Amino acid sequence: MSEQNQTQDDSGFQLPPPAEPQPETEPGATAVTIETSPINIELGVSDTSSRDLLIGGGILLVLMIVFFVVRNAYANMLVGKRIAPGKANAAGWWLFIFLSSLATGTILAVVSPIKFFAPLILGPIGVIALLALILMIVSSRR
Repeated sequence: MSEQNQTQDDSGFQLPPPAEPQPETEPGATAVTIETSPINIELGVSDTSSRDLLIGGGILLVLMIVFFVVRNAYANMLVGKRIAPGKANAAGWWLFIFLSSLATGTILAVVSPIKFFAPLILGPIGVIALLALILMIVSSRR
């Protein structure tokens, strides 16, 4: 095939013709204009309705009742293992605080991730949960 036939059949990529340079106002200065547009990132629902918060609060209340029953069962189990009742009761309360803080952080993060899924909110809740776990383990020893 000849080159002439190839160029006629080829309708692929072609470079645009070079633009004419604009005249400069000063010989050493160049004007640069940058157009910016705002960046909108939607991470989820930005407005939490009171219905969502009420449902989250109801779930948290039910979980607190379950955690209280678990606290009593854990304290009674420790007393059965010959741990002093005072230490067993303290370990049970630390378990309650640990489970409650984990549930609170989880519910807040699920109900409104934009408002509550931040280090300033979940950080202290996580520190409280970690501290309660450590104190529960320490107080449940003989």
